[in-house]
Amino acid sequence: MKAITLNGYGGPETLRLTDLPDPKVAPGEVLVRVKAAGVNPVDWKLAEGRLDALMETHFPLVPGWDVAGVVERVGFDVEEFAPGDEVFGYIRKDAVQFGAYAELVSAHVRMLALKPAALTWEQAAGVPLAGLTAYQAIKRVGVRAGDTVLVHAAAGGVGSLGVQIAVALGARVIGTASVRNHDYVRQLGAEPVTYGTGLVDRVAQLAPGGVDAALDFVGADAVDASLHLLGRPERLASVADPGAAAKGGHYVWVRPDPVDLSVLADLAERGKLGVHVEKVLPLDEAAEAWRLSSQGHTRGKIVLSVEGC
Repeated sequence: MKAITLNGYGGPETLRLTDLPDPKVAPGEVLVRVKAAGVNPVDWKLAEGRLDALMETHFPLVPGWDVAGVVERVGFDVEEFAPGDEVFGYIRKDAVQFGAYAELVSAHVRMLALKPAALTWEQAAGVPLAGLTAYQAIKRVGVRAGDTVLVHAAAGGVGSLGVQIAVALGARVIGTASVRNHDYVRQLGAEPVTYGTGLVDRVAQLAPGGVDAALDFVGADAVDASLHLLGRPERLASVADPGAAAKGGHYVWVRPDPVDLSVLADLAERGKLGVHVEKVLPLDEAAEAWRLSSQGHTRGKIVLSVEGC
């Protein structure tokens, strides 16, 4: 199979399109013919060695945790899927080596769900990691109908999905974003506010009584700003600032979960969850995708198209 690989820690310049043996398929796993692979900041951060202290990593390494594709073969004792099923998933394995930037990838059934027909391959590939991150943070702080929720980085890959999920739950959402993204944030269903100095005052003007929950998808000073606006610190979740836990909130690290993934698929099928794909690039331009992602200005998602590579 064709796959993007790197032979050691490094940046985009280390990526190569190479030939690798087809993956083995263990019991409980399926082999997926990849149609599209989502690009996430964690992909290039991991490749730079930033997660070396946390995760077992082996080379040559095929990056990528987000996949959308077709089941080609099933392993022993797999009843959840059959060849020909269209699936999507967050395929984070116990050790990092064989990811989604490839024509084929093996994945345990606990990492996958049936792809929603309402989404294209590229849109579906943009959902799993970002959508699960947003949904699991929302669950952690117990967002419910009637809540006023502050979402930091509302136009980003995680934030844009988090806004839609919270709105679908019946919450009022206030989302931070640059001025150029305010109309986009409104389209998602949130009330936009500009981030930066004076954020607390701007949010307070929209919600004089404060907010009921806050979701930090950006880091920096978002946790402290949120605590000024929250009555209860335990209703703060951050995916970017580990210090949130020491301040009474939650630090959330996304987990593969087929039930949560199916919830996201159902929202998409019902028209409650859409995915803005900012850029689609062919697999052999993964380095350019990483350069764009690292600039930090992407609205929605960057996706690699794997067909025809």
